[in-house]
Amino acid sequence: MKYTLSAQQADLLRQIAVAPGPLAIASSPSNTVWALRQRGLIQQSGQTAVVTTDGRYFLKHGKHPKEVQAEKERLAGDTERAARAPADGAELISRLRATPHGQLTVSDPGPQTRGRWRATYYDALHHGLVPAGHKLRWAGRQHGDCVFALVDEEAELAAQPQPVPAIEIPDTVSRPHQLVRATRKAIGRSKRDVDTRETAGVIPLHVSREHLDRALRIMHALLTEVERRGYQVDARTDLQHGQAVYEMVVTIGGYDFPLTLTERTTKVPHEPTSREVRQERQSPWTRIPKYDYEFDGRLELGTPAGSRYRHVYTYSDSARWTLESRLGHLLRDLEEHVTAAEGRQQKQFLQKAEQQRRWYGAVAQARQKQIDSHRAAFLHEQVQAWRQAEAIDAFCQAAHARAADGTPCSEEELAWLRWAEDYADRIDPLQSPLRTPPDPPSSREALSEFLKGDLEAYPWPFDSRGRWSPPGEDVSPV
Repeated sequence: MKYTLSAQQADLLRQIAVAPGPLAIASSPSNTVWALRQRGLIQQSGQTAVVTTDGRYFLKHGKHPKEVQAEKERLAGDTERAARAPADGAELISRLRATPHGQLTVSDPGPQTRGRWRATYYDALHHGLVPAGHKLRWAGRQHGDCVFALVDEEAELAAQPQPVPAIEIPDTVSRPHQLVRATRKAIGRSKRDVDTRETAGVIPLHVSREHLDRALRIMHALLTEVERRGYQVDARTDLQHGQAVYEMVVTIGGYDFPLTLTERTTKVPHEPTSREVRQERQSPWTRIPKYDYEFDGRLELGTPAGSRYRHVYTYSDSARWTLESRLGHLLRDLEEHVTAAEGRQQKQFLQKAEQQRRWYGAVAQARQKQIDSHRAAFLHEQVQAWRQAEAIDAFCQAAHARAADGTPCSEEELAWLRWAEDYADRIDPLQSPLRTPPDPPSSREALSEFLKGDLEAYPWPFDSRGRWSPPGEDVSPV
């Protein structure tokens, strides 16, 4: 737990300490009271509180008693910890190379321990003990944990992201991109501020006339680079909510990214004109605007207002960079977005394929269970018929044996026994070659008893003859 207090918490603690008795704290912020109580600085009883011994110690010394005790315990073992530090720079390097990641952490050491580790660090540097191609780094020189690291410079450099290639902006454009040329033609020689966001077949712009040339040179460089990379650019018209929407779209990997270039504005106090003053006098219900919005020269390139990609790719002039220097970053963002989207799409495709494979596997298992159940029932019927035939034969033999003992059989009895023997032969499955019974129907209805879940999730994998043939799937029955 951290024992430091905010200004508000310290003020409340002082108020409770100087009060002649328990101080009512009903109006104090509950989180402030909770923080003081958790640190053991006050005791609360209902809506009142009194300061504790720890609280008075904190007010007098500026530290919590537990902090002081922890510091004493840390310093008490400082000499022992210092003795366990490396003897020199060579041992420090040896220990670092023995660790999996070339890093050692000494948790919040005391002065002696920190000094010993510091000495080994400088010893390694001064005697050239750092291996070639490596750097020895140290963090936590004054306070906190000491972290020593032996860094492979080549591996560190390889792990760093590659710099984003810059897109060169020409000073003049002799052969402008076709959309830049169409935009110039649509603007004409007008000296007013430019707004082509409601014009078909051009680049959506909303800039001052002063920055029009710069805006078009930026768009020429960007669109030329887009097409050089094999992507597509198109100015199209869509119908949204019954209204025509004009967009310039960059298409990368099947994903469309609309682009608009605008000049940012600054809110300034409005200076009423004489006409507005007269109109307000004549029509008191009219209102003169308090502010105007003036172009401030900062260009912004990115998604149109209200687009779902608003936070994916939008760059503008700032105190740290110009829009021209961020065009490469903008294209990188678009490409990374497409890569991420394709990754998500591939993951979803694999998940759906796995679900389909499992479903077909479940169907195959259900079909096998159905066939086994059907054959088992057929086998039980054969066994029952065989046993019944055996019993009938035994019965007939017993009847004939009685006649042999002196009890003659009548003609009617002999006829009955002949029929019984013939019937036993007919029902005995062993009197003819054994064959596997035909498989039962493989329709959804027939398998519903053995297959749990949605039977309509995917195309049925059996044809009209009951053969396994999932459409377009390489799935074999289990």
